[in-house]
Amino acid sequence: MVKLEHIGIAVKNLDVSIPLFEALLNSSCYKTEWVESEQVSTAFFQKGETKIELVANTDSGGVIEKFIEKKGEGVHHLAFAVEDIVAEMQRLKNEGFILLQETPKKGADNKLVCFLHPKSTNGVLIELCQEIVIS
Repeated sequence: MVKLEHIGIAVKNLDVSIPLFEALLNSSCYKTEWVESEQVSTAFFQKGETKIELVANTDSGGVIEKFIEKKGEGVHHLAFAVEDIVAEMQRLKNEGFILLQETPKKGADNKLVCFLHPKSTNGVLIELCQEIVIS
């Protein structure tokens, strides 16, 4: 893994949370995006080297809503940038980690993503991210 790409925070409502994080970070939200593969809306902030992603469900019954019902709003996942997501997925699978999908899928912020099951990572949902290169 290369570096921490972002910290994902589960929120109930982006309209409420975006202004809160803008005030907290003294920085504007630079992007909002609907992520079809996860059925969530996201909002991104950058402060120095640190990137924060707010994640919210737009429909009831989604994975973020279920997470919030169990644990409340808060840190949802840690995302790590990787150079070759397929190779990193294979390496981690060989090490015994549980992947939540067998192939990477399109995620937010122009990334291919794959999640690791928290059961295999001490209870922390881990996301692998590879920048999609457009040629």
